[in-house]
Amino acid sequence: MGAAIPIPIAVVLCGILVAAVTDIWKFKVHNLLTLPLLLSGLIYHGVTGGTAGLGESVLGAVCGFGIMFGFYVMGGIGAGDVKLMAAIGAWLWLPVTFFLFLVSSLAAGVYALVLIVVYGRAGETWVNLQILWPRLAAIGRHLGADDQVESGVQQPDRRQRMIPFAAMMALGFLGLLVWAWQLRAQ
Repeated sequence: MGAAIPIPIAVVLCGILVAAVTDIWKFKVHNLLTLPLLLSGLIYHGVTGGTAGLGESVLGAVCGFGIMFGFYVMGGIGAGDVKLMAAIGAWLWLPVTFFLFLVSSLAAGVYALVLIVVYGRAGETWVNLQILWPRLAAIGRHLGADDQVESGVQQPDRRQRMIPFAAMMALGFLGLLVWAWQLRAQ
């Protein structure tokens, strides 16, 4: 008989799959999911690990929030993605949250390249990149974007332009689980 799945992994797996479905379906990650997920992670680790567990949980949540917040400010992702990564950080702590961000970003990059090739948007993408660089330089001065994600979700061709990042997080998390499982099998 195999070992039971640890509670934090099971909770995150359920939460991230629900977020992926709603993000693919509506391009939205709801507070009704992310905020209870965040709070339950903090409470769980506070109860099971005491002050040290709560501290690690807070550190993971801050890491998850922090690494996503810059992309939100630039208008590249929605606030739900930021809150979801913070909630995941509360459950899985800092190292796993950071690796999840890296793997999810790689998945999103591959997905973006597929969209660019399939829908012939190389020229538009080049223009957007030229707009992005000055925005990156201006972040320190203005700290704000024009809510590109929120307005982009309303466009009829959103499936050709938008990346449901919660779905990329789900793919990244599943990839990390498979990798960890293979390491344990060796």
